Amino acid sequence: MPEQEIFLKGHIIDSFILPKVFDTIMDYGGDFDVLEFKIGKKKTEHSTARILVKADRREKLELILGELYKLGAVKPVEEDAELKEAPDDGVLPDNFYSTTHHKTFIKVAGEWIEVENIMMDKAIVVDVENKRAYARAFREIRKGDLVVVGNKGIKVKPPERPRSYSIFEFMRSSVSTEKPSSMLASRIAESMIATKKNGKKIAVVAGPAIVHTGVADSLAEMIKLGYIDLLLAGNALAVHDIEHALFGTSLGFNIKLGRSVEAGHRNHLYAINEVLKAGSIKALVESGKLKKGIMYECIKNNVPFILAGSIRDDGPLPEVITDVVEAQKAMKKALKDVELVLMLSTMLHSIAVGNMIPSHVKIVCVDINPTTVIKLTDRGSAHALGIVSDVGVFLPMLLR
Repeated sequence: MPEQEIFLKGHIIDSFILPKVFDTIMDYGGDFDVLEFKIGKKKTEHSTARILVKADRREKLELILGELYKLGAVKPVEEDAELKEAPDDGVLPDNFYSTTHHKTFIKVAGEWIEVENIMMDKAIVVDVENKRAYARAFREIRKGDLVVVGNKGIKVKPPERPRSYSIFEFMRSSVSTEKPSSMLASRIAESMIATKKNGKKIAVVAGPAIVHTGVADSLAEMIKLGYIDLLLAGNALAVHDIEHALFGTSLGFNIKLGRSVEAGHRNHLYAINEVLKAGSIKALVESGKLKKGIMYECIKNNVPFILAGSIRDDGPLPEVITDVVEAQKAMKKALKDVELVLMLSTMLHSIAVGNMIPSHVKIVCVDINPTTVIKLTDRGSAHALGIVSDVGVFLPMLLR
């Protein structure tokens, strides 16, 4: 029976890494023997485990090992990573290693090198001469690039559960409508304050529901107060925010009166037209016509924003990036130094951003639909704190 010894080290018990290792082996039809297990007796001490993994076929064993390495397992004596040249631009060699969004190292010439710009579902390209490694998408691959293949010489470090209490507890997130939102809002606010005091950045991924539910002013105020460093959204958020600022409506619905207004369905088109006449959102602010709102505060406080287009867009606004590849590039670049991301009522943008950031970045996802939070965690962002709540209730609570 094919077998391979693996080694684990860290807070592998209370971070639920060890149980997940056992579950993975059993789920894939393998077997295991625990050769050695030492438990750390203090909070600062690591636990270690040596496990012999077995399977009835070599192919099955390699499949199991590939999954275990993603959980942080390594071979007791690790070889250098195996490298192969990319056969063409945008084409990867067979059996290329597909990354997680956890901190990753590869062994080259006997030395461990951290993979830069790590994110999930990418390949690893190695610059052997300069001893550097990068996570790269298909379109970034060039013929002759040295790409990591197989599972040799790769070490993954999943985030571990904090040693002191935190609302951000890796692999402890759950989706529930019964979480105490007021307490969570308070804890998230504390985390935001600490993030800013540490000189780190906070990004918001925002959907138009923020405007529809009447709390655009809350997000605008958070931007004004200096707690938001980056806004990621689509055409709709900006259009309806500007519509609300200019006409008091959102999709023709008067927020203050709580009812539709006559011919109000045209207001979002009029808002787009005002921006097009001015030439840009910034120009509309500088002209004095746009005097409040989320986009106004971004312009006035020099907070960068990236608006990614979709097929549904009206207009779109001049600042909207309609090429999805270019929008993705811009988002990835802007997210580089972000430490905390608030995802507010936007499923597709939330999942997209979740796929772009490493697992050490804290995520808070607020949506009235539990499916949004479930899909985000299922697509790889298992560490996200999911809050099932109306953003119209939660955002003012967070601002307070």
